[in-house]
Amino acid sequence: MAQKKLYKDKANGKVAGVIAGLSNMTDIDLGTLRLLFVGLVIFTGLFPGVFFYIIAAAVLDDKPAA
Repeated sequence: MAQKKLYKDKANGKVAGVIAGLSNMTDIDLGTLRLLFVGLVIFTGLFPGVFFYIIAAAVLDDKPAA
């Protein structure tokens, strides 16, 4: 089985495409991951969710064209 790599998916993303890329990598529904992320931000404050999202948006490569 080929290992999937995490990329930003700007075509399906709303902000930077990090959650959409995570959805592609894990095969979890995009809407479910977005709800989980919003829940993380609401219940833990801005630091963990938004901080790691910004870091991931800066570090991850864009999804290569198929």
